[in-house]
Amino acid sequence: MSISRIAATVIGDKRRWRAYKARTSRLPESHRAAVEALERYVMYFGPADGGSAATMFEDLADLFEQAAADGTPVRVIVGEDPVDFAEVFLQNYAKGGWVSRERERLTAAIERAEREADGGARS
Repeated sequence: MSISRIAATVIGDKRRWRAYKARTSRLPESHRAAVEALERYVMYFGPADGGSAATMFEDLADLFEQAAADGTPVRVIVGEDPVDFAEVFLQNYAKGGWVSRERERLTAAIERAEREADGGARS
């Protein structure tokens, strides 16, 4: 990958991030506070690549902008369990996140161990 392409990718993602932050700064206080809390959470568990992360944050802004325009309270958006909301939201962006890769690796390892145990019992 050329230096100019890398620079364009980084600058593009940075522009998307700044645009996202500008959008969320215009939300009503309650919605902005909720977005900031969700942002902190999904930073840890969301996609690792810049493009997917930018798309995820843009979608989060879309959701809260529409809810604010409709007068929908934050609790109606996220439900009784904000962690559950965040986890369900993240499922749309799971590929690329380190947590999802580790979950897949764990599942594959257990399945492999199970196959080995089944194969060993037949011998």
